[in-house]
Amino acid sequence: MSARIHLPEKVSFIINKIMEAGYEAYAVGGCVRDSLLGREPDDWDITTSASPGEVKSLFKRTIDTGIAHGTVTVMLDGEGFEVTTYRIDGVYEDSRHPKEVTFTASLTEDLQRRDFTINAMAYNEQAGLADVFEGQKDIERKLIRCVGNPKERFGEDALRMMRAVRFSAQLGYEIEEKTREAIKELAPNLAHISAERVQTELVKLAVSRHPENLRTAYETGITAVILPEFDACMETAQNNPHHCYTVGEHILKSMQEIKGDKELRLAMLFHDIGKPVTLSEDREGIHHFHGHPGVSEKMAGDILHRLKFDNHTINMVTKLVKYHDYDVEPEERSVRRAVLKIGEDVFPYLFDVKQADIRAQSVYMRREKEAKLEAVRQVYHRIMAQNQCISLKMLAVSGKDLIDEAGMKPGRELGLALKKLLDMVVDDPSLNEKEILLKTVKEFQ
Repeated sequence: MSARIHLPEKVSFIINKIMEAGYEAYAVGGCVRDSLLGREPDDWDITTSASPGEVKSLFKRTIDTGIAHGTVTVMLDGEGFEVTTYRIDGVYEDSRHPKEVTFTASLTEDLQRRDFTINAMAYNEQAGLADVFEGQKDIERKLIRCVGNPKERFGEDALRMMRAVRFSAQLGYEIEEKTREAIKELAPNLAHISAERVQTELVKLAVSRHPENLRTAYETGITAVILPEFDACMETAQNNPHHCYTVGEHILKSMQEIKGDKELRLAMLFHDIGKPVTLSEDREGIHHFHGHPGVSEKMAGDILHRLKFDNHTINMVTKLVKYHDYDVEPEERSVRRAVLKIGEDVFPYLFDVKQADIRAQSVYMRREKEAKLEAVRQVYHRIMAQNQCISLKMLAVSGKDLIDEAGMKPGRELGLALKKLLDMVVDDPSLNEKEILLKTVKEFQ
């Protein structure tokens, strides 16, 4: 693997300007890792032996973004680059921030405090790659390994345990044995981490190339702390012809079967989360999960609130969970009714959700299920192409029309009249004519 990295012009300019002043400076961390992997880094961080004050004296425009921890943001043409002084972290009191930092002149000491070897490399064009902890080798070995003692690294910041699993999911890497054992031992410390930080890592894991690596989070005890409802799913069998996995394994498989969109992956993560509490067994020993979509919707909402998700995500995911099993017949009236009930913003996404759900089940009746889903999709596309009325905004009359031309007054009755008209038009789109609807309203009255 070549260790030659192409630095962006502005990054190169900042590094060279600091070095010309007699200090050391390198691109560091994730940008170096991504460059070695042939990926476009999201951002470029720079580390230097210069103090924050010395960095500030070298550039016209800087912002004190994290001055206490040695970070100054250098602004070039409206673009910001974080420049951080080499440092040694003191004691971590809140499982996140060191109580104090000590600046150091040693790049090795700075790299030593970082989480994983693949994130503990630095680079500049003069010195090349600084890789004291064999991060490049671990990239070749496809390994996530802590820098130094894993218990110390996870003791400093418990979220690093989730980051280990997340990096393994994003990169398709294994977690090195000692690192994995340390996660098993220290996973309970994740209880001290804020919901917002857990949410960020969970989403990155969910939308990664390998969302099934959530299984690793289960095996190492992470989900027992952050998502105990998932553990119950991993331990619930599905003795039913439609299934061939436990509830948890079915969930993981369904996440693999859908594109890496945040709301869709979360919908698959939670679509069957209520199955363990709805499990029943008939006389033949067949398992049933009656009412599980409604229970899953409620549980998904509770979990998403607990993890401080935004309202849009909560609304979208819980609706997809609620209707993931909703039966729609492949004929126009049934599809229009379903769109009206579920919402025109949510309904199209149900095709992907249902497809992923089917593909994560047993092969029993799979062909028939997929054929029916495809038939419903074709009907839906036909309805949309013909601009058939499926919502109030597509109705040929508005509330204003009913006030101006049918003599109605604003208020509850007006809303009910619009709803009645919409119901009528969804049943028979040919009635969506202004004259017909106004005449009908007058008959209501």
